[in-house]
Amino acid sequence: MEALVLARIQFAATTVFHFIFVPLSIGLAFVIAVMQTMYLVKKKDVYKKMTQFWGKFFLINFAIGIVTGIIQEFQFGMNWSSYSRFMGDVFGAPLAIEALLAFFIESTFIGLWIFGWDKLPKKVHLASIWLVSISTMISAFWILTANSFMQNPVGYAIKNGRAETTDFLAVITNPKVLVAFPHVIFGALATGAFFVVGISAYYFLKKKDLDFFRRSVTIGLVIGLVSSLGIAFSGHSQSQYLMGAQPMKMAAAEGLWEDSGDPAAWTVVANIDTENKETKMSLEIPYALSFLAYGDFKGKVEGMNTLQAKYEKLYGAGNYIPPVKTTFWNFRIMAGLGGVLVLLSLMGLYMRRRGTLENKTWFLKILVATLFFPFIANTSGWIMSEIGRQPWIVNGLMRTSDAVSPTVSAGSVLFSLVSFTLVYTLLAVAMVVLFLRIIKQGPHEKQMDDIRDSDPFSEGGISHATK
Repeated sequence: MEALVLARIQFAATTVFHFIFVPLSIGLAFVIAVMQTMYLVKKKDVYKKMTQFWGKFFLINFAIGIVTGIIQEFQFGMNWSSYSRFMGDVFGAPLAIEALLAFFIESTFIGLWIFGWDKLPKKVHLASIWLVSISTMISAFWILTANSFMQNPVGYAIKNGRAETTDFLAVITNPKVLVAFPHVIFGALATGAFFVVGISAYYFLKKKDLDFFRRSVTIGLVIGLVSSLGIAFSGHSQSQYLMGAQPMKMAAAEGLWEDSGDPAAWTVVANIDTENKETKMSLEIPYALSFLAYGDFKGKVEGMNTLQAKYEKLYGAGNYIPPVKTTFWNFRIMAGLGGVLVLLSLMGLYMRRRGTLENKTWFLKILVATLFFPFIANTSGWIMSEIGRQPWIVNGLMRTSDAVSPTVSAGSVLFSLVSFTLVYTLLAVAMVVLFLRIIKQGPHEKQMDDIRDSDPFSEGGISHATK
């Protein structure tokens, strides 16, 4: 197997694994901050215990996420040195700011939050976790700034065969990052929210610590609903952006070989024949693709064959069509799971409002499974975004085949791939063992008689609120 193929496999594997931890850290930090805010406002000890219980998951996830991120960055110098030389001036600045500023703030205030219980003033301690939450989002912004340049290069000039920044403001206000950042943050909030929902549903099934997890599941479902709706609206903005900046990715995501009609129908499922370049046996929704692409129920979308001819004139001979099936199906997995999360949030809140949620065994089992849905959707979205950009590593500037280290051997890449896989496997086992241990121990609530009075969905809480 060639060094290029192995390098791509290694980068995909390490990035997918690292991306498990990033959205969970962002989402859990926000959920925990909300819980601690409720503790300060309502002055109910249960919210403090909720904050501390869910905080254990956050701290473990954060620690392991740091290790996976460090390992991932090694690859730029090891396997992708040609890319690093070409893009270092542009790509390095956002990564440096993320590490030196956002991550420094994040780590500092995590320390204050961990050791500041009952030592710092309550408002100062609360501010610590909110600063942690905000800094995790700022970190995501700088990473997305670097990635967005690869999708849509702006604010640069080619000098001495290298891309050099000429307008840093243009780089950080890249239209791509402005549409990608909200989408990623909403996805991360959904990840944290449904992590809480899934584990809470597990405790409902076990009939353990019910009052404690009623509060947790309510917060999780509310944040889950808001973030899932945010995913849908921000995703629509991304689709409209793709039509102008990356039409080939949009066409591949729709399995559209020839130009669509006007209005264009959205393909729900299809049998894609990449060998003969045709899409067969498709189930379509009329007008939907035009709305997705333009926000209007009219307008056609160019197909991959038309775009291939344009790109050959612009960039020379070559194949500019990305892996179509991978792009097509990952888009549908991402979008489909997003819709499922909205539906399950609404159903869960309705049952919670009626006080029937903890008795719906069939629905609780589904909620336990939803713990994994955001992770799958996040991964599918990332695969669709990166694979759909191929053959470019920097859109229109550098092909992926030209970015690999020229002197790296296939054996060297294989060795590092096996080594990283071993390390990641050990980290995954450690994370699972620690998470299961916390779940098994539980919050260990003993005196919880006062919780029902503070529960707006409980009978007592409703009666009190209506007086």
